[in-house]
Amino acid sequence: MANAEPYASFKYPEFNRFLLVRFAIVFAWSMQFVVIEWEVYNITKSPLALGYIGLLEVIPAVLMALFAGHVADRKDNRTLLMNCITGFSLVSLGLFLLTWPRVVADLSPNKVLIGIYILVFMGGFVRAFIGPTVFSLMAFILPRRLYPNGATWNSTAGQLARVLGPALGGFTIGLIGVHWSMCVIFGFSLLALITLTGIGKKPIVNKNTDQSVWSSLSEGLHFVFREKSVLGAITLDMIAVLFGGAVAILPVFAQDILKVGSEGFGILRAAPAVGTSLIMVVSAYFPLYKNAGMKLLSVVFGFGVSILVFGMSTNFWLSVAALFFSGVTDGISMIIRDTILQLRTPDAMRGRVASVNAIFVGSSNELGAFESGLTARLMGTVTSVIFGASMTLVTVVATGVGLPAFRKLDLEPDLKKQLD
Repeated sequence: MANAEPYASFKYPEFNRFLLVRFAIVFAWSMQFVVIEWEVYNITKSPLALGYIGLLEVIPAVLMALFAGHVADRKDNRTLLMNCITGFSLVSLGLFLLTWPRVVADLSPNKVLIGIYILVFMGGFVRAFIGPTVFSLMAFILPRRLYPNGATWNSTAGQLARVLGPALGGFTIGLIGVHWSMCVIFGFSLLALITLTGIGKKPIVNKNTDQSVWSSLSEGLHFVFREKSVLGAITLDMIAVLFGGAVAILPVFAQDILKVGSEGFGILRAAPAVGTSLIMVVSAYFPLYKNAGMKLLSVVFGFGVSILVFGMSTNFWLSVAALFFSGVTDGISMIIRDTILQLRTPDAMRGRVASVNAIFVGSSNELGAFESGLTARLMGTVTSVIFGASMTLVTVVATGVGLPAFRKLDLEPDLKKQLD
């Protein structure tokens, strides 16, 4: 059944500003990751060195995630997000300086590499707070009945940024170089910061100031493990992204296997996000909450098949098509997961639940990057991608067989409760 109000969330001006902030910061982060990947591979010519980028970012993100959720539930989310974006801007500025030939002329490549890794590590701390803060902030901008619609457009804005960020990064590397590409990234972080000033401060729902930090964190974890639909969705996505993510070693495919240069690298890097963005726009008209469990299992299986095809391909455009369809299936998965979280999470626990989600799903991107780099070193690039895709397919089958209740998950009753 088609959605009668696909653009309902846009009636709220603050939501429009929120989407621009979301777009700008994800654009900057995605472009920065691509530019740094390219620079690191140029310095080292090592797939494992690419894996270290993800590992160094994910370590602080995971270590601080639960505490960040605790803070997000007790602070004004607008102000906290401003602090996060300021921190990201400083990291980007540091990378801008580290890629400036005049600044690093007297430094050895190893020292430059270490400096990049340190800044990536610092960015991981910032990222730990951004996820739960953004998730919580949206809940104070829209009425609850519009959460599924808002989640769709929020995810669409993020994925559109992931389309344009990597693509622009790939092209600007060739046009203006790594250094000035970092300048563009810094500019987008400032755009996010300026736009955020147009959103007012938000109330603090969780005012239980007597609760200890450990008790607060335990409460969030207990909720996630008790709510099986939430736990099942984020666990399935985590395993799929952990083993099925091949984007971390795309520079190897672009330079050594497909031999398409920086422009081809940008197209490959953007292809999954293009597919995700298109399917998210379509889903605004045709919501995915009915029979959500079976749909989620199906699309994650499709994601694994797409990555398998990519790993076996030696044709550039077949590889692009495979990555595109991996984005389509991943986009559907993301929408279903975000809708589950928005509908089934109490307002006072949004930050903590989002932080658990960040550990399970968000951080699995970086762990997946390290896994891809490590297995590429041990097995070879192509074999590592085929192995990861196969593990994703096995996980989906095991989940479907082992959790029959998850197969029957349907979010339509939850939405009807919000409308009544």
